[in-house]
Amino acid sequence: MSHAGAPVGGLLVLVDPVARRLDGESVRIAKDVLSAGAAAKICLPDSQEEFARALARRGHRRPVVVGDDGALVRAVGLLHGEPGPGEAAVSLVPVGPAGSLALARSLGVPLSVVFAARAALDGVTRPRDLLVDDCGGVVLGGLRIAAPPAPAVRRAGGYRSLLRTLLPAPAAAPGAVQSLRVEVDGVVLVDADRPVEDVAVRTREDGGPARVVVRLPGGAPLTGYGEAVTVSVTGPAASFRYRADHAPPGPPTRRRTWTRLPSAWSLTLPRT
Repeated sequence: MSHAGAPVGGLLVLVDPVARRLDGESVRIAKDVLSAGAAAKICLPDSQEEFARALARRGHRRPVVVGDDGALVRAVGLLHGEPGPGEAAVSLVPVGPAGSLALARSLGVPLSVVFAARAALDGVTRPRDLLVDDCGGVVLGGLRIAAPPAPAVRRAGGYRSLLRTLLPAPAAAPGAVQSLRVEVDGVVLVDADRPVEDVAVRTREDGGPARVVVRLPGGAPLTGYGEAVTVSVTGPAASFRYRADHAPPGPPTRRRTWTRLPSAWSLTLPRT
């Protein structure tokens, strides 16, 4: 169910400092469009701490994040951590390199600054599920656990750091596998004695249990649906890493559980 996203209490426009540094012109356009359409308080935090304080003091203003995927995830995580009922509504005006906006694109946010700002003013607010892990981290769209990447190729000369910046992260080596135990609502979908190429967990746009897909070498994928997903490894030296919402992989871990929270936040999107 969705409803009109008219900013009754005004807007709190949170401009991510990275967006200001990378694309000041897009930030200016976003501020102009938002200020012209609603009572907007513009906040220019210089750090994540200032970002968090401004969001906590928003009052009845609806937050509009001007920035990339990371800024949106940070805002939703902070809103989720607040006391009281969830279902916090947030808008995003995406500003950043194309590679940092994959989550925004997958959620249906317009990548045009003008169109996204207009959606923040008069779009519809759609509830979304949230995946929350046992360490308090949030996942808005999905996560992926892939087999370890192929060893990095050493490149001579001063071009190495430049190439690391320009080239995408290395993909898993062909045929690379790892041993993982995947449980969905307490039921084992795959155990550690079977090699696994890839595990993907995603919320569903229409709501309902999270979708879990396990890819196996040379076989059909295993699919499950559930409210809680646990991935673990065995062995003293074993661990895995995962990418949440297209962000770079986090540190190695031996066990992680993600729990679905239905309609835990809302995103303002264009009217269809």
